[in-house]
Amino acid sequence: MEVKLLEAFRAVIDHRSVTAAAQAMGLTQPAVSTQIARLEEACGFSLFERTGGRLKPTPEGLLFYAEASRMLGEFDRLATATAQIRGGQTGKLVIASHPSAAISLLPTLVAEFVAERPGATVRLISRHSDVVSQLLPSESFDLGIAELPVDDAATKLRKYQMPCVAILPPGHPLASRKVLTPELLAPHPMVAPSRSMQVPTRLFGTFAKAGVTLNAVVEAEFFASLCALVAAGAGWSLVDRLSARSFAHLGLVVRPFEPTLLYEIGVFHRRDREPSMLATAFLDLIDCKLGK
Repeated sequence: MEVKLLEAFRAVIDHRSVTAAAQAMGLTQPAVSTQIARLEEACGFSLFERTGGRLKPTPEGLLFYAEASRMLGEFDRLATATAQIRGGQTGKLVIASHPSAAISLLPTLVAEFVAERPGATVRLISRHSDVVSQLLPSESFDLGIAELPVDDAATKLRKYQMPCVAILPPGHPLASRKVLTPELLAPHPMVAPSRSMQVPTRLFGTFAKAGVTLNAVVEAEFFASLCALVAAGAGWSLVDRLSARSFAHLGLVVRPFEPTLLYEIGVFHRRDREPSMLATAFLDLIDCKLGK
C-alpha cells in the first residue's frame, strides 16, 4: 500500500471532492481518481459511495480514514525528523572545553545554536586543556576545544588564533595610552597567567627580548580570574580578546599589546569517526565566529 495512495485518499476526504484534492496536490483529477481506485483495490472494500457524480465516504472508508490519518501523521513526523537530522537541527551535542572558551566563547555560541534548533540539546564539560585531550579516546564528547598544542595524530583539528590584549583596572596610570608595550608595563604590578597555560612562556620571552622584567605579584589559572583580579585593582594582565570582551562589564580598560602576542586554540574531533551533522553545524558556527 503506497503512501501516495493514502495521501490522495486523505486529501479527497479533507477537501470533500476529487477536484479540490487534485488542485491541492498539484495533480490532475483523473490521476487522483486512479489513485483512489488503486487504494480500494488494495483494501478490498469500497472507500466511497459514488452517487450523482459525487463521492461520499462509506462507513468502512471513515474507519480507514482514521487509521490512514494516524499512519500518515507518523510519516509526516518521520519526514520532519529526517529533515531536522539532515540539517543538523536535532540531536545531542557534547562539548568538552578548556575553561577560557567555556566561559568566554561558548555561552554566546551555544545560546545562538540552540535558539535555531529547538530539537537540539547541548552538554558542556569544562576541564583543563590537557585533560580535554586525554578524554577524547573515551568517546565521552563530540567536540573538544583546548589550547594548542593538541595532538593531531588522533584528531581532526581546526586551529584559531587571536591577539592578546592588555587589560587594566579603572584609573590605572597607563589607561590614557592607546597601545601598551613591555617597556611601559614592566614597572607596574601584573596579574600573571599560570605557567600551566599557553600565554606565559611567550609573554616572558617577549618581555625578555625587550630587555625588561615582568613584575608579577599574583598568579591565576583562568582568564576569568585574571579579569576579576584586574578589575579589583590587583594589577594589569594579558588575556585573549574574547575574555576581555566577556568581562568588559567590570570596567576593564582594554588596550592593544605590541608586539602582537597570539593566543591559539584548537577545535577537534576524533579522526577515525566523522562528526554528526549537529556537530558539523556547530563547527561551522565556530568557524564563522573565529575564522574571520
